[in-house]
Amino acid sequence: MDQTLLNTDTGTAAGDAPLTAADVRAAAQRIAGNVVRTPTLYSATLSAITGADIWLKFENLQFTAAYKERGALNALLQLPEERKARGVIAASAGNHAQGLSYHGTRLGVPVTIVMPKTTPTVKIMQTESVGGKVVLEGESFDEASAHALKLQVERGLTYVHPFDDPHVAAGQGTVALEMLEDVPQIDTLVLPVGGGGLSSGMGTIARDINPDIRLIAVEAQLYPSMYNLLKGTNLPIGGDTLAEGIAVIAPGQMTSKVLRPLLDEFLLVSEPQIESALALLLQIEKTLVEGAGATGLAAVLANRELFVGRKVGLVLCGGNIDTRLLANVLLRDLARSGRLARLRIGLQDRAGALFKVAKVFHEHNVNIIEVFHQRIFTHLPAKGLVTEIECEARDRAQLQALVAGLRREGYEVKLVETE
Repeated sequence: MDQTLLNTDTGTAAGDAPLTAADVRAAAQRIAGNVVRTPTLYSATLSAITGADIWLKFENLQFTAAYKERGALNALLQLPEERKARGVIAASAGNHAQGLSYHGTRLGVPVTIVMPKTTPTVKIMQTESVGGKVVLEGESFDEASAHALKLQVERGLTYVHPFDDPHVAAGQGTVALEMLEDVPQIDTLVLPVGGGGLSSGMGTIARDINPDIRLIAVEAQLYPSMYNLLKGTNLPIGGDTLAEGIAVIAPGQMTSKVLRPLLDEFLLVSEPQIESALALLLQIEKTLVEGAGATGLAAVLANRELFVGRKVGLVLCGGNIDTRLLANVLLRDLARSGRLARLRIGLQDRAGALFKVAKVFHEHNVNIIEVFHQRIFTHLPAKGLVTEIECEARDRAQLQALVAGLRREGYEVKLVETE
């Protein structure tokens, strides 16, 4: 383990560990039969692409399509009966809300979820559909969280934190326990990090099972909160990330103490890298993941030298993604690969001009999808126009041949970039 990468001063005595392997094993026994024991499967194609042996843990196959059920259930099962009767509360606009609501309802525990007023309607409906009572408050998660803590006191409810709770983290750690039971030869785990619940639980049990296992954390580049804390950096935090499930401004205090001595490496992945990994998983594995669920593969693809020749375990931690957003991601990926493009072409505004351009597309067997004309907002003379043509090619080579053909015919051509 390369301890030079992270500050290893945990501030926690060895006998005062907030989370232990025994906690994870106890959680596994406690929740057995009430969550899906998801498969850990080998991906021959991804292994060929990356040069590593890639094993995928399909947590997107849980009932609520995310691993969060494990920690929520483990926490609920350890509540005294009087607290179960009063009910629990949490602030969440994502998978924790659904996991807590689903298992709380199943166990007869009233569940209140506070969400920001800006939460998409689909997430509100999904949470209510599994039994949660949704309260909308505030414009941000921080405001929603403050209101949840206020209601906790007023109503005598129990607050179930989405990550900074040892019971929750122990439940999440059962993901790694199952992976290493099913595939003991895994020698590297890539751990998605937001608040740190999943990564601290997985890292704790994995290090206990195999002291030599490599633990590599990955965070979205736009939200390097745990990265900043553990590595002493001050990278900016914020923005619209596809990996909203791990977009955390303030990482957990408990989880950061657990992670600090465990990690061998900490990586950040960009939005295009997350998008490409998500699209690749859908195309190759025929499995749908949300942005956070694609970060592990994104880290491997962007840092192949760290993983080549290794037996790597990746967690597809969730599969809840808006369908319109998914469509955008897939179309953008086609554009990056050169299969979909928009070409900006200068033409003369006269009869037959578009026909002549279309003939070049036909000669290169490139399909025209849409055509847009612009006569006003252009630097061309009054008798000129700009035409933007969206087209579909077989691959980047075919697209480049089309552009070369258009330029040979005297056209000014510019490829409109997606980023």
